[in-house]
Amino acid sequence: MPMLLLAGPAAEPWTVADLKSFLRVEYEVDDAVIASLLTAARGQIEAATGKMLLAQRWRLVLDAWPREGRIGLRGGPLRALIAVRTYDAHGAAHDVDPACFALDLAGGVIASPRWALPEPGRPVAGIELDLELGYGTAPDDIPPPLRHAVRMLVAQWYDNRGDAASGAGSAVLPGGIAAMIAGYRTVTL
Repeated sequence: MPMLLLAGPAAEPWTVADLKSFLRVEYEVDDAVIASLLTAARGQIEAATGKMLLAQRWRLVLDAWPREGRIGLRGGPLRALIAVRTYDAHGAAHDVDPACFALDLAGGVIASPRWALPEPGRPVAGIELDLELGYGTAPDDIPPPLRHAVRMLVAQWYDNRGDAASGAGSAVLPGGIAAMIAGYRTVTL
């Protein structure tokens, strides 16, 4: 059940100016570094929680419709189901009306009775669902602990740029940040 990013967020949780103020940076030489750290920190927090912070478009690819008629998403929060397609044996796409599906936005579930949906004609990647995921379109839509975690991670990485070369703890979030986002993590079995 691969998820492919179609369009990333239109903004970041913080502006470079906001972060420069937080970091007490008064010069412009590091603006590009801070901007890249911001994008990377947002991505790290999204990966650690399984939640997209700002609205993004994703494509979910399935081989077949689930037997129980429910598609549980690994990413979230679910905002909208934009488009659904099935592919026939010749590779031609056929649109399926998104109104055929019930969305549980809180639970991140897309549901429809399997018998009501057209079967794909190819055995692999025969179904595509285009989704909008994220808390909202503006930085203030992001839960404050997650937004602050991005800022703290940027600060951590900015202050400790030389430590990245050693590889020490590069894949592990600092304890305070991990605790800050713990309640937002998606648990998978």
